[in-house]
Amino acid sequence: MDVSFLGGPHPQRGVGIVAPFDFALDRELWRWVPDEVSLHLTRTPFVPVEVSLDLARLVSEHETLGEAVRALNAVHPEVVAYACTSGSFVGGIAGERAMCEAMTRAGEVQSLTTSGALLEALQELGARRIALVTPYTVSVTRALEEYLAEAGIEIIGTSSLGLTRHIWKVPYRDVVDMAREAVRGAADALFISCTNLPTYDVIPQLEAELRIPVISANQVTMWAALRHMGTRAVGPYQALIDHSARQHPVMPESLPESMPGAFPETSMPGSVPEAPIPEASIPGSVPGAMPGSVPESQGPVLPEEQEGWA
Repeated sequence: MDVSFLGGPHPQRGVGIVAPFDFALDRELWRWVPDEVSLHLTRTPFVPVEVSLDLARLVSEHETLGEAVRALNAVHPEVVAYACTSGSFVGGIAGERAMCEAMTRAGEVQSLTTSGALLEALQELGARRIALVTPYTVSVTRALEEYLAEAGIEIIGTSSLGLTRHIWKVPYRDVVDMAREAVRGAADALFISCTNLPTYDVIPQLEAELRIPVISANQVTMWAALRHMGTRAVGPYQALIDHSARQHPVMPESLPESMPGAFPETSMPGSVPEAPIPEASIPGSVPGAMPGSVPESQGPVLPEEQEGWA
């Protein structure tokens, strides 16, 4: 049988991903990747410890990361990313840099981490005052706040779940509720932490409602890895990966069809604001409510089915 007409397979560029043993959102990472790029994932060894600062330290030991990167060497990735937020901020900025250096030595390839990518993303967006969402316990959340403070980032509001396991099972609606709770003042951006927390489908809708860039752990990881390769992440209308989303209003028809119930027209920082409409002239408006927000009784219409579960 002659298959020469197929002309493939097409050459692929590789991104190596080192993830904690309990990482469950492989498919979410793939959704930001263009067709010509492949992900090569490996995981750290299992340890019988729940999500905590102790676990963050265990899954980020240099020897563990070195072994994982050496395993990826066989497929020659162009860049290696450590996809774990807590594991990469637990040692502060110096610890994150040391992790990158250890991975680079092990694989002789450019390396990055989720927490390092977070600081890159905040710099790209010009965000210095942010709201924070985490699924973590108080102690892990505080460690993230300390890492950000060390980088000169001010936290204006935080919301967390206090979970120690099964973070990948958190539904989108809980993520949205936490986001609304965290944004208590004028924030430049919202960061949703943890690579095991699903975020892909809610980012555009949260940006439309909250009127600020919304970034997540998996998003910044893939954005930074692909950027370091000289290419770009793909995805729906998101301020980090789509420059037009930072300048122009988010129109309901601009959102993907798979995301019904888009929020009312809003704009990102840097766009030209429209003249405010008096509350009294808006049918059904609630005095004191944020313009463009959706009443709690109504809530956003989110995808009914999510990655891997109903």
